[in-house]
Amino acid sequence: MMNGPTSGTDALAASSRRWWVLAVLGTAQLMVVLDATIITIALPSAQRALGFSNANRQWVLTAYTLAFGGLLLVGGRLSDLLGRKRTLLIGLVGFAAASAVGGLATTFLMLVAARAVQGAFAALLAPSALSLLTTTFADPRDRGKAFGIYGGIASGGAAIGLLLGGTLTEYLDWRWTLYVNVAFATVAVIGAHVLLVDRGRSTAIRPDVRGTAAVVAGLVSIVYGLSEAETRGWADALTLSLLLAGAVLLGVFAWIETRVAQPLLPIHVVTQRNRVGSYLAVFSTGIATFGTLLFLTYYFQQILGYSPIVTGLAYLPLVGALAVASITANEVLLRRVGPRPLLTGGFVIAAAGMTLISRLGIHTSYLSGIVPGLVLFGIGLGSVFPPALNTATYGVPASDAGVASALVTTGQQIGASVGTALLSTVAASATTRYLAHRTATNVVSATATVHGYNVAAMVAVGILLGSAVICGLVVTGRPHAARHAATAPASPSSLETAAEGVHAGLSQLRDAPQ
Repeated sequence: MMNGPTSGTDALAASSRRWWVLAVLGTAQLMVVLDATIITIALPSAQRALGFSNANRQWVLTAYTLAFGGLLLVGGRLSDLLGRKRTLLIGLVGFAAASAVGGLATTFLMLVAARAVQGAFAALLAPSALSLLTTTFADPRDRGKAFGIYGGIASGGAAIGLLLGGTLTEYLDWRWTLYVNVAFATVAVIGAHVLLVDRGRSTAIRPDVRGTAAVVAGLVSIVYGLSEAETRGWADALTLSLLLAGAVLLGVFAWIETRVAQPLLPIHVVTQRNRVGSYLAVFSTGIATFGTLLFLTYYFQQILGYSPIVTGLAYLPLVGALAVASITANEVLLRRVGPRPLLTGGFVIAAAGMTLISRLGIHTSYLSGIVPGLVLFGIGLGSVFPPALNTATYGVPASDAGVASALVTTGQQIGASVGTALLSTVAASATTRYLAHRTATNVVSATATVHGYNVAAMVAVGILLGSAVICGLVVTGRPHAARHAATAPASPSSLETAAEGVHAGLSQLRDAPQ
């Protein structure tokens, strides 16, 4: 049974205030996305200030990743259980408080602990925000535009964070990359309190304690294992043990979910073919996006000698192309052609852009050698990411909206971790092979590093093309509006249920550029 003013939700969805709601929820999403790349840019300064080692540096990022990735499904279910406006406000306040503590950190352990708490509150915040977005935009005409804007924030905010992080670090102090979250959260809390109408909470949902324990342990083990793969290697005993343990625990979780009356992750959420294909798309974009941003950030700063703020500016063509493609694909094309052409075509375009990026040299011109690849990559991602988020959660029952949102975010989170670990390992191996029979002068070393980036980029091209093929086989081509009209009778309750769905997008880069 759902308690809450659904009529108030309907009134909000029908009013002009819904666009202010989008602004509030977009601000909350931007805060979480920015946090990943802002802290990445700031890490060298934070390391000098707090005096921690290179070996420990990764934990400033990994602590966030472990908490966020491990608790996402739980956060999604809590938003279904407690009410999404309530959990959104709790997540915003908690995230801001943890950010303030991190900015005040006087020791490495204090900073890492604050980052872990940030991740925990982000896992509560993200599913709540996205569920509220979709219940607000029930009309398919507005839904496309809203998802396009929100998807652009989710997929392009990481690059925007590089610019803001570089600016704050260069002109203020690294601590402001954390303090800025307090400002974002304050705006979002005020707006949420004034504008949002909660549908209420589902009193029928009961906690799935065994499933929660299994999935949290499994996801934490996998994310931890992936973080260790980059430094220890894929064949290391600890890496393999963590990944194997995570796989076993997730298998146990799946077994539990088929046998409990009220599972943490209802099986029907992940058995519809469009959702399966869309989860794969989100996972693949996580691999490609964050792997690419990581390598290009290193390339801009270490090879071309860009400052942090110039590095951020260098991503503007990617951000612009992604924003335009996101709105166009989700608002104009998705309802007309359906998800299959967008996902398959978008992956092909992104692969073309990545192919251009894989031809970098130590003296490549930015305008002629880098911008075209960034633009194509942005168009491709914008054509894939928002439609995938929309499709992955389209038609999910209201009682499962939060956990479906969390599942999408989890897919991108794990994709980002896989991309960072896999592509970093590929790049390091290619660099080592290049140097094996050469004298390591400065020029040769720089060339070897760029060669490693290029080889990793070609691996990403293969992943993108493989995803295009799989999505073409799995995802259907029926437009959302047509399917909605064909399956849902024209009554408020059925429209509300059919429109219930969520999407997410954030993740974080794992290694700090020098």
